[in-house]
This record gives sequence, structure tokens and C-alpha cells, in this order.
Amino acid sequence: MSHSDSQAINTLAEEATAKQNSTKRKKLFGIFAGVVVVAAIGYGSYWHFIASRYVDTDNAYTGAEISQVTPAVNGIVSAVNVVDTQYVKQGDVLVEIDSRDAKLALAQAEADLSRAERRVQGYFANDNGLAAQVLAREAEQKRSAAQLLSAQADLQRAELDLHRREALEKTGSVSGEEVTNARTALLTAQANLKAAEAGVIQADANRHATLGAQKASTVLTADTTVDTNPEVTLARAKRDQAKLDLERTVLRAPVDGVVAKRQVQVGQRVQAGAALLSVVPIHSLHVDANFKEGQLTKVALGQPVTMTSDLYGSAVEYHGTVVGLSGGTGSAFAMIPAQNATGNWIKVVQRLPVRISINPDELLKHPLSVGLSMDVTIDTRNQPAGTKDQPVASATATATTAAKR
Repeated sequence: MSHSDSQAINTLAEEATAKQNSTKRKKLFGIFAGVVVVAAIGYGSYWHFIASRYVDTDNAYTGAEISQVTPAVNGIVSAVNVVDTQYVKQGDVLVEIDSRDAKLALAQAEADLSRAERRVQGYFANDNGLAAQVLAREAEQKRSAAQLLSAQADLQRAELDLHRREALEKTGSVSGEEVTNARTALLTAQANLKAAEAGVIQADANRHATLGAQKASTVLTADTTVDTNPEVTLARAKRDQAKLDLERTVLRAPVDGVVAKRQVQVGQRVQAGAALLSVVPIHSLHVDANFKEGQLTKVALGQPVTMTSDLYGSAVEYHGTVVGLSGGTGSAFAMIPAQNATGNWIKVVQRLPVRISINPDELLKHPLSVGLSMDVTIDTRNQPAGTKDQPVASATATATTAAKR
């Protein structure tokens, strides 16, 4: 075979190989394009039917309605029965304040109440005595009136006797001594009449004075009994307040939970209202999830939520529901709110806190603490009636209306 023939054969072989490679590349490109199209269709279907229904965030933290323990009375702390991280039940004694001053105040208040009751009993007894005195004064009035009539009759008789004797004296039938005695009897009758008149006036004045005293005494007891008298009621209220202050020297746990932020020591003098410690109700925690404003289009109350905690990882999953939407973003409630009315304004995506409940059984099985990080995913498929495809503000308004009803 000549050299030219050999070159021709090689050229043909190379052309066949190149053609075969080109066909293979086209086939691979076709397969790749098919895979891309299938992946795009699959991802689009997944996004449309599944992924688009969920919104998630890792900007979420556990929270609770923390109960602060504060004294209602001033005093010196005599005992502190708990330490930080200790679990307590509702009603457990946490702190005791020296109760000696409160006991003395209670004893004084009870003595004041007893004294008030005796004083009011005296008012009622005085009423009865004054009523009897009024009757006595009325009897004195009647007696004085009778004495006045008797004095008037004696005066008339003395005047007649004097006139008769004066007439008989002219005829010498009576002696001058009898006439003198008659005149003396007349003067005596006149004096007795004036005394009787004065007695009537005095009896009337005595009756009116007694009636006035009775009215003054009745004002203190009118429409009351010993138990309902204002003086007794006031003294009893002071006694009850002293008893309440004594009870308040013992501070008890308001809820079940874990003690935190203890700031009290034995011997410390505390003032009413000062924060001594806190009790965190770890079995009734919730989650505050801060979603971007663009994620909240379909979020509504009552939607199911799944959550994981950084404490346990993805192995432990919590479930809950959306129970509340904040009335404003975090920046709106900041101590120094952002001021956007400037020339150098840059838009910043805001986040709105969403409150989420946690299944209490799951929380009991896997306890959490306040402030732990959570990953939250909300299933927005469930749209409560009247809130579907409405902004968060409308859902919040619907929830507010339902709460008012």
C-alpha cells in the first residue's frame, strides 16, 4: 500500500471518529437539556404546590409572661427560701419579711376595734337612757302644769278669803289678826303661783334640752347596729388591713416555674414594690418570631406552626399555632425610633413579631427556657374565613373584633 493510500485511510477514520463524537455530544446535550427542563418543572411544581405555602425564619426566640415577686409592705427580710434555677410551685413560700411590727400593728388594730364596739354600745345605751329621760321630763311637765293649776286655785281661794274677811272686818265679825292672816295667805298663794309658773317653764326647758340631747345621740346610731356603725366599720377595716399586712410579710410563688434574677438577701431592708426575684413559667412558654414584612402576606391567626430549637436540634420538633400579631414593628417601639424623613434615606426591610403557642405536652417532654433561639415554619395553607389573601392588618382586625365579641 502506498503512502498516499495510507493517508487517505487515516483521514477517513478520523472523519468517522469526529462524526461519532459529534453525535455523542449532541445526545449528551439533549439529555442535559431534558434533565434541566425536568428539574425546572419539578422545582416549579414543588414551589407552587408545597414550598410557596410555607414561610420560615430563624429570627425567633422563646418568651414567657414572667412573674415578678415584689413585697406589698416595707420591712427587713428574715428568710429567703429559694435560689436561682430552683423550681417552685404556686403558693410555695419564697421570701419572709420580719413580721413583728405587723403583729404589733394587728394587736393595736384589734384593740381599737374592741374599743370602738364598746363606745358604740355606749351610744345605744345612752339613747335608751335619753329616751327614758324624755319620758321623765314629760312627766315633770305634767306635774308642773298640775302644780300651776293648784297654785292658781289656791290664789283664787286666798283672794276670796281676804275679800270676805275684809267685808266682815267692817262689821266687827272678824278680828284684825284673821284679816292679816288672810292677806299673808294671799301673798303666799301669789308666790306659789309664780313658783309654779317658773316650774312649768323649767320643766318645758328641761324637756327640750333632753330632746336635743336625744337627737344628737340618735345621729350617732341612726339606721345602724353595733356591727354596721361607721366607727366600728372603720376600726374593722383597719384591723383587716393590719391582718392583710401581716399575711403579706410572707411572699409566695404566684405561678409554677423556675426562680430567676434573685436580688434579695437575708437582713436586707426592702421597700414595697421593689423587685426581689422573678418566677419564669417554663411550662407555658411561647415563641416570638420576627418575620420580614414581605413574608406575612398570607400569615393569619390559627395557622399551624412547626418549630425546632437550637438546644435540641432538628431531632426534636415542636408544634403550635399563630396566636397573635404585634401591633407594630420592633423599630416602631424602639427607645429611639428610626426617623426616615431625611435626604439620606435607605429602605430597611422591617420585621413584625408574631406570637406562636407551643404544644404544652411537647414542652413538658422537652423543656425550654426563656430566650432560646428557635427555627419557625408557618403553614399558610389554612386561611381562616375572612382573612384569605388579605394583609396581616386585616387578619389582626378580624381577630380583634372576635376578641371583643
